Amino acid sequence: MKEANKGVTLEDFGYKQELNRVLKFNDLVIYGLIFMVPIAPFGIYGYVADISKGMVALAYLIGMSGMIFTAFSYWRMSEAYPISGSVYAYTSKALGKAVGFVTGWTILSDYILVPALLYVVSAAALSVVIPAVPALVWIVGFILINTVINVIGIEFTARFNKIVLVLELIVFAVFVVIGLKAVAAGAGNGFTLKPLYDSESFNLSLVMGAVSIAVLSFLGFDGISTLAEEVEGGGKTVGKASIAALLMVGVLFITQTYVAALVWPDYTSFTNLDTAFYDVANLAGGAKLMILCSLATGFAWGIANSLAAQAAISRIIYSMSRDRMLPKALNKVHPKFKTPYVATIFVAVISLLITVGFSNNIAYLSSLVNFGALTGFIMINFTVIYHFIYKEKSGKYGKHLVLPLIGLCIISYVWINLDPAAKTLGAAWVAVGIVYYIIIVKVLKRNVDLEV
Repeated sequence: MKEANKGVTLEDFGYKQELNRVLKFNDLVIYGLIFMVPIAPFGIYGYVADISKGMVALAYLIGMSGMIFTAFSYWRMSEAYPISGSVYAYTSKALGKAVGFVTGWTILSDYILVPALLYVVSAAALSVVIPAVPALVWIVGFILINTVINVIGIEFTARFNKIVLVLELIVFAVFVVIGLKAVAAGAGNGFTLKPLYDSESFNLSLVMGAVSIAVLSFLGFDGISTLAEEVEGGGKTVGKASIAALLMVGVLFITQTYVAALVWPDYTSFTNLDTAFYDVANLAGGAKLMILCSLATGFAWGIANSLAAQAAISRIIYSMSRDRMLPKALNKVHPKFKTPYVATIFVAVISLLITVGFSNNIAYLSSLVNFGALTGFIMINFTVIYHFIYKEKSGKYGKHLVLPLIGLCIISYVWINLDPAAKTLGAAWVAVGIVYYIIIVKVLKRNVDLEV
């Protein structure tokens, strides 16, 4: 195995360069911001506020802190293994094919469910403005749009992302400015630090329970690593972009939730947690601001975020199929657009099926998504320590031991506070994956040796 700093290439791992390598640092940062959605808290604000006892900004601050350490771990591993597949590829190469497959299978429960969750949230947001249109109509429309864009190519997706990002930032700025003016004019209880820390209501366990929902908004920085085979500059560019995107979006999340909590401090008075943020917007700026925030959430989650999510999961499926872990057809690359088009269409079909079953349960679907994501984050932090400290005998204890260990501890604590039902269903998913792996290796006797 070559060391990470020796400039490993895709060919070093026995793969061909099939995807277009056209993305730059700025493209990755924008992709990460779009995936995480600068206004993501709009869609789940009510749940985070309710569980955290109003300390929404604190929940996002803790979530960002844990994600930062994990992002450093993605940086380290993307330099060592600059290939598509994200945590699946990293654990496969560093810990062995069996652990890699189970980790990849687990993260699939995150990525496969994410687009469906995004479509459900977007449909709920748009129902506030246009209740006459059935949710399924919005969902099908969004799925078709995103699938076409992702099949056409990652370069087209990147250009589309830039336009959407500017629009989202405008909506963010409008809400913050109007919200602050409303507080100054007498809304809420004035300017206070309670959204960050309320001594009367603070309970670490409750706050971490809220963090387990809030981290949903940060899912996406890890998606940047799935584009490793389509970026100029390799793993170093992937790592820097992950950190930059995470820090930027973290500031945006904390700011908007802080302002929202100032405008509407009584988190117990929301009539519908699904649409709580739009009630806040209505109080701050009237019906026009409420409609603006609803439409922004609907289209940001329904098109921009889910577009990025579909691109990420299709590349993980492509990578696992290429390693013979999934059916061979899923690694087919479009001859003209150079995209994993079969995997992309497959994700679209799965997303449509899932939305039917979870259309009225955003909180539970969020917990299921976070089970896969947080488990993957735990594994990536552990993998850095194992690969660099144990295998490579690295003496750089700061970035190869201390940072990933802190990330491991924070994410593990958040994982413990996940919904018990999500853990149960997540464990069942992992068990199915283990059985599937045994079948393809022992029964079908496929050669899935991933060692290099």
